[in-house]
Amino acid sequence: MTGFKQAIVSPADWRGTEILTRDDWIHILSDSEIAEIEQALRHAKERNIGIESLSIDNFPLSSFYKLAERAQECLEDGPGLFLVRGFPSESFTPTDLRLIYWAFGKYFGTAVSQSAEGDVLGDVKDIKVDLQGPKGRGYKTNAELEYHTDSCDVVCLFVLRTAKSGGRSMIASSVAIHNEILRTRPDLLEVLYQPFFWSLQNQNTETELPYYQQPLFTVHDGKFACRYIRTHIRSAQRYSEVPRLTERQIEALDLVDRLAASPEFHYSMMFNPGDLQLLNNHVTVHARTHYEDFDEPDRKRHLLRMWLSMTNSRALSPLLGQIYKDRRAGAVRGGFPSRTGRHVYETTET
Repeated sequence: MTGFKQAIVSPADWRGTEILTRDDWIHILSDSEIAEIEQALRHAKERNIGIESLSIDNFPLSSFYKLAERAQECLEDGPGLFLVRGFPSESFTPTDLRLIYWAFGKYFGTAVSQSAEGDVLGDVKDIKVDLQGPKGRGYKTNAELEYHTDSCDVVCLFVLRTAKSGGRSMIASSVAIHNEILRTRPDLLEVLYQPFFWSLQNQNTETELPYYQQPLFTVHDGKFACRYIRTHIRSAQRYSEVPRLTERQIEALDLVDRLAASPEFHYSMMFNPGDLQLLNNHVTVHARTHYEDFDEPDRKRHLLRMWLSMTNSRALSPLLGQIYKDRRAGAVRGGFPSRTGRHVYETTET
């Protein structure tokens, strides 16, 4: 099914001006919910439970369990985004915050590796990586990030510290972008359903080519999915055997970027410490403005990140098979195989 001749009918078809008027995707933690988290943390620490052995059973959160169910429904069958606010992160040590965040992830879904290094709990901070290089990853820089998706069902961010300035989070509905292109430029929508060459950004195994083919838009079993990382498409062009992007491909990508960046289409927010943001990558794209850090190391911008597989996720097209090896609904999928065969819970780079 090509799907490019029809609009996607979905609650995830929203525009920035509309989502601003809604609060069904936002939850403010109550005092009792925070107290329950604190109690679960004490329970875990008294029993010397670390990240590796933590489970829902030994970090009991009955209220958060209900909240997670609501978030899962909102992410998959609602607008595709969910925000939890009001957690007093400044009252906890960095070690405690990692444990709490990992526990949150257990309630939401299953964390998958974010790189070949095996990091399932990643640190989003500026360690001066060249974003445009063959190993470039945006979460390791303070650069402005173009609208993109991550290689998982849902990306979950937990804010420990914000920057001195900048670092604004911006989100747009890829469903709304799709439908607008159908309305205004159906010829370019057809291009976006056709394969582009992508770089694996040095995340490939020894037996894999460093690039692959994949479209931006797919429809499978009646469900839409978008995957878009223009830096990876651009990076694939360094391989001489990869065909050059055509004028129509470039025009189509430019249109996606232009619509996402339009104030009509995107929602923009500044993070607060303690925020927990979840985005369904199949129906949203996100970006970040450049940020300026504080000089002091213990004040620099620092977010924790998980890539999550969700039990209620949609089935995906075989055309997305390079990243999503298991494309069945609810499968554990996405991310990159760990070269070490182990999970890493803290970034060691400085």
